Amino acid sequence: MKALYTAHAHATGGREGSAATDDSRLGVGLSTPKELGGNGGGGTNPEQLFAAGYAACFLGAIKFVAAQDKVKVPDDARVEAEVGIGQRDDGTGFGLVVSLKASLPGIEPAKAADLVRRADVVCPYSHATRGNIHVDVVAV
Repeated sequence: MKALYTAHAHATGGREGSAATDDSRLGVGLSTPKELGGNGGGGTNPEQLFAAGYAACFLGAIKFVAAQDKVKVPDDARVEAEVGIGQRDDGTGFGLVVSLKASLPGIEPAKAADLVRRADVVCPYSHATRGNIHVDVVAV
């Protein structure tokens, strides 16, 4: 695969540090949620960043497949992503679980479900996670 775009970012301090892109468009403080043994400080965390990125990418994939069908995705379309983290069943590390809920107001439910199903094939985040983590994808 030839990359059309490559993002560059770095993190320091792990879950209690900071992360930024090399072009300075994104810079965030990081803190560990209380549920993971942290202080729940004011920073974000990798799971929130992954959820935001996956939601944005998945909505872009919906728009891509909708354009193939000449279907306009409404401006108020929304993808809600939930990313959970916990110990893997094998006890050797941590894993993720994801839920994506796509709301496509004004698009008939069967068509919305079809767009979401096809977007799950097109979306690079879905492709990267397939077979590695459990992802539920639905049109609501």
